[in-house]
Amino acid sequence: MSEIDSVVHDQTTYTAFHGSRRVAQGSLREVAAAVKLLEEENPGAGIRVFADQSGQVVDLDRRVAEQYTPPRTATTAVALGRPKLGVIGREVTLLARHWDWLGMQPGGASAAIRRLVDDARTNTSSASAIRIAQEATYKFLFDMAGDEPGFEEAIRALYRKDQERFNALIQHWPGDIPAYGKQLAANAFGGGSGSAADEKV
Repeated sequence: MSEIDSVVHDQTTYTAFHGSRRVAQGSLREVAAAVKLLEEENPGAGIRVFADQSGQVVDLDRRVAEQYTPPRTATTAVALGRPKLGVIGREVTLLARHWDWLGMQPGGASAAIRRLVDDARTNTSSASAIRIAQEATYKFLFDMAGDEPGFEEAIRALYRKDQERFNALIQHWPGDIPAYGKQLAANAFGGGSGSAADEKV
C-alpha cells in the first residue's frame, strides 16, 4: 500500500476553511478534491484544513485528489456486509473459545461484537472524549479565532464545561467558526452524535 493509499484509508474526517467560511467536510479524499477545485478557481485562496478528531491543521497532500483511485479488491467486488444499511463486512480473527462464546449471545456473533464495541466506546468516552474534545476545540479556535473578543474567556468556559457560556461567547465570531467550534466541543460538554445500532442488522 502506498503512502497515498495509507492516508486515504484513514477514517479521520476533515474540514476545510476559506477564511472564516467552511467550504468542505468529509473524508480526506473528498476534502482534497474540493480544495483542489476551489484553488483552481481562486489561486492563492489560502485554504486551511483541520482534522475533525484533533482540531489540528493538516498539510494536505494534493496528490490524494489527483492520483488516488480506490483499488478493486475482492472485498469491494463482492460487497460484503450490507452497505446500504451502513454494515461493512471485514475479517475478524478470534480463537475458538471466542467464537463459542459469541455464538451463545443473543442475536449471534455480529450483534454481540457490535454491543461490545459500543459498550467499550461508551465507557472510554466519558473522561477521554471530554479531554480530546477540549484539546481539539482549543487548537482550532486558537488558530482561527485567537484574536477574537472573548477568546480567553471562551476557552476557560470550555475547560469548565460551561456550555451555555461558551456558546454565548463564540456565537458572534465570524463565518462558520462558531458552528464548527460547537461541533468540535460537543463531547466536551457531555454531548455526542452516536446512535444505538440496530441489533437485527
